[in-house]
Amino acid sequence: MDSAVSLAMKSASVSSSSFLAGSPFLISKNKNPNFNSKKPFFNPRSAARFFSKPLISLQSSGPTSQNPLPSSFSYSAVTETTDLLPCKLHQLISEFQSLPEQLDRLNRLLHYSTLLPRLPDSSRVDSNRVMGCTARVWLEATLDQDNKMRFRADSDSEITRGFCYCLVSVFDGAAPEEVLRVKTEDLAALNVSLVGRERSRVNTWHNVFVSMQKRTKALVAERQGQKPFEPFPSLIVTKDGLQAKGSYAEAQARYLFPDESKVEELVDVLKEKKIGIVAHFYMDPEVQGVLTAAQKYWPHIYISDSLVMADTAVKMAKAGCQFITVLGVDFMSENVRAILDQAGFQDVGVYRMSGERIGCSLADAAATPAYMNYLEAASTNPPSLHVIYINTSLETKAYAHELVPTITCTSSNVVQTILQAFAQIPDLNIWYGPDSYMGANITELFQQIAMMSDEEIAEIHPKHNKDSIKSLLPRLHYYQDGTCIVHHLFGHEVVEKINEMYCDAFLTAHLEVPGEMFSLAMEAKKRGMGVVGSTKNILDFIKERVQEALDRDVDDHLQFVLGTESGMLTSIVAAVCNLLGSAKSSGNSKINVEIVFPVSSDSMTKSSISSSSNLKSVTLGDVALPVIPGVASGEGCSTNGGCASCPYMKMNSLSSLLKVCHQLPHGKNNLKAYEAERFKLQTLQGKSIADVGCEPILHMRHFQQAKKELPEKLVNQVIHPHSGNCKSMSLS
Repeated sequence: MDSAVSLAMKSASVSSSSFLAGSPFLISKNKNPNFNSKKPFFNPRSAARFFSKPLISLQSSGPTSQNPLPSSFSYSAVTETTDLLPCKLHQLISEFQSLPEQLDRLNRLLHYSTLLPRLPDSSRVDSNRVMGCTARVWLEATLDQDNKMRFRADSDSEITRGFCYCLVSVFDGAAPEEVLRVKTEDLAALNVSLVGRERSRVNTWHNVFVSMQKRTKALVAERQGQKPFEPFPSLIVTKDGLQAKGSYAEAQARYLFPDESKVEELVDVLKEKKIGIVAHFYMDPEVQGVLTAAQKYWPHIYISDSLVMADTAVKMAKAGCQFITVLGVDFMSENVRAILDQAGFQDVGVYRMSGERIGCSLADAAATPAYMNYLEAASTNPPSLHVIYINTSLETKAYAHELVPTITCTSSNVVQTILQAFAQIPDLNIWYGPDSYMGANITELFQQIAMMSDEEIAEIHPKHNKDSIKSLLPRLHYYQDGTCIVHHLFGHEVVEKINEMYCDAFLTAHLEVPGEMFSLAMEAKKRGMGVVGSTKNILDFIKERVQEALDRDVDDHLQFVLGTESGMLTSIVAAVCNLLGSAKSSGNSKINVEIVFPVSSDSMTKSSISSSSNLKSVTLGDVALPVIPGVASGEGCSTNGGCASCPYMKMNSLSSLLKVCHQLPHGKNNLKAYEAERFKLQTLQGKSIADVGCEPILHMRHFQQAKKELPEKLVNQVIHPHSGNCKSMSLS
């Protein structure tokens, strides 16, 4: 998934080689609606005056007016100098395009670095740092009395100083509306193709520019007397400890360093009774804190995304665990139970963490007549394959598989699954569900891939090219009415705040987020500043960026916007602490890692829990929740007091875990409601729901483990859908 998104982003940003070898960069072709349609951003006649001149000097006249920006100021306003900035930019692009040799371009940058004035030490501070650049970069921005933007920049890298000189020379002295009208795509041709990784080169142009725009917006808002956005709560991790900003962050941080007596109690009972634990990343912070600490003393505790929970349970059973406790929603415990049965471990008990149903909005969306009607339509359009998200019940998988041949997918393998299916089966129709946001995002991703070269597409999948990608798009369908209540939070209102305050931060987004957040994170990924994918993709991205900062061994502040469920925090903090701890003896740099939660600081519903705690709680079933999503402790997360926290996942409490573990094995009768039942019901065709529902999961396992190809049995089911060969598979 990550490589597919990465290569798609390379295409979306337009490769440097196409500009350096081809026709001039015509900014007038930009179709962005923010541009004035009557006056193109680039005017060739105006630009002609500048082509014979050297790059403009950084020196400019001082302010000539005391008038502030009027209250009616608009970013899209057209000023008398509206041609000047695009002409400077076009001149700069043309200048580098006129230098065919890489060494000449490098020498030009080094020359410009000598022309950039040094910033004083008082300006080379963390608050002026530009994130995402390999070298350290500082940027100062002011709005002068003549309503013009003034920029100064510096870097500890001579090449980067050359970049900074070019950007400052273009944007210094421009009106705010001119700076804000430029898009990162307009800088695409400024990748001068120097030797080195793409992230260390083209990102400098983009990231410094995004910081210029962010600071321009802030200065304009300040000049107009607008009230700034309240920052999201965040948690800052250093090698010396944690700092929580905001009540929500404090609630999340409270359990990162758990009570050792609770850890010891859990470990003792797990060892005594040979109990394994598989837990999802989205667990309550108290539970995750204890589990993370207990992992050091008992190896059969695993925290992950849903893809490997069942596989890990099988490994624990093979290692001698007699019971598996599943900390997640019900479809996860169903999968664990069914896969253990398929693997021959029917005697291993599987237990949930609540006597009540632990639901999931996506699983519920697929367990509806509307979803079955969607699949009925698919069954009348052979050859068809149903690609179903793993976040669905075993019953849904079974009923679906009898209607349309089905394979399970996750957010980390869905793109490759779909591409491989189209490659293996001619004229295939694919029906994805139930996550509507993910379906729309996948479709958008394939549309971007269709604009890439055949060589770039082959890097994503060797059996595809431009023609094949274009031909599959009309045959890719997705369900229109299924969402995750947590990821639904990341809509336009939250995105607006992220874009205003955190556009220069590292952005992470799960594939389940709405299109607005998906697009924002994809644009950030283009600059090396974002990731779109699964929970594991997000965790790996954060670890990689932190490791890069440690390798540079300079003071740095990394800010990550967490575009998924806030339960990811514990695993992120544990990974970051391990990295920072391992670097203690190898360097003296100060690295701060800030995790930002897109959540209102007042998203806490309070009622007394204990006299010794400032945190409050609300009871949901038998679970005391210290943090409740939504304004009125409902299922959803709103942008006015909402939070990226799943109420279902929070039903997996530490008290429930200890209760189950202590009562095993002799208190089984008291745990009937907690037991993950075996499915004894039958499908409409009279087959076992467990057997038929497991088959799509096993098809996915085969795809993951066997040369990334769909199993022959599934291909035959698609080509001959009425042959009645949906029989159970053995687990190898």
